[in-house]
Amino acid sequence: MAPYVHPEVLVESEQVAKLAHDPQVRVVEVDYDPAANYEVGHLPGAVLFDWKKDINDPIRRDLLSREALTALLQRSGISDDTTIVLYGDFNNWFAAFAFWVLAYYGIKNVRLLNGGRKKWIAEDRPLVKEVPKPHAGNATAHPADPKLRAYLEDVRRLLPEVKAGKLTLVDVRGPKEFSGEVLAPPEYPTEHAQRGGHIPGAKNIPWAQTLKEDGTFKTREELEALYGAQGVHAGAPVITYCRIGERSSHSWFVLRYLLGYSDVRNYDGSWTEWGNLVGTPIER
Repeated sequence: MAPYVHPEVLVESEQVAKLAHDPQVRVVEVDYDPAANYEVGHLPGAVLFDWKKDINDPIRRDLLSREALTALLQRSGISDDTTIVLYGDFNNWFAAFAFWVLAYYGIKNVRLLNGGRKKWIAEDRPLVKEVPKPHAGNATAHPADPKLRAYLEDVRRLLPEVKAGKLTLVDVRGPKEFSGEVLAPPEYPTEHAQRGGHIPGAKNIPWAQTLKEDGTFKTREELEALYGAQGVHAGAPVITYCRIGERSSHSWFVLRYLLGYSDVRNYDGSWTEWGNLVGTPIER
């Protein structure tokens, strides 16, 4: 089997078990609901990034600022030479979102634990409740890289290119969300847009199809076949989206790092933005 294009971004559970107490490594759990996960038990030495409180702006619907990210990294004991290993709940949805945010702000040496919490627990590896208190680090976030993020205006402007086959929109939600049959996934029954459906011309390649049953990623050959069957190839630019940008970060990670796509952006406004706005076209 061919290796992933950037295999260094993935680490396996046995590797993390050996690295958990390495002073040059910071393990980070990223949770949507820390009370149901991190506080119940986490990987030894892992600090917490609360997705709602730490990765998002507290007032606007937006990512945290560059300055806020710098503060988060430093109080988490992360320096510029630290290797960051991310993992989390929901099959690494929010860990992948944090990976995308870190890449957006130019943070290097970031890894994703293949299989996340799910696989770690399935392997009966240790969880602890002790919350580490690391010494402050010196990591500094850099100016945002606009090549990694798509905004509403970008998607609107590029719809003719989608229609012409020059750009691919990948909707990573489930088929019933894509068709408009349901407005939100079962995990978030009250968090939805007013309209169901998808952005015109989008291809539906659900995020879950990139994973094996144990939560680890499928092989490069399997992933290439999955996207290739929908006409998605590395030669054309891609924009991923979902409902709030976390599942699409997961697919963004697959396309950019495992398959090596050079031009792939995440539209984190996603369906809760597009489906709620007056005048935006939809398909069902």
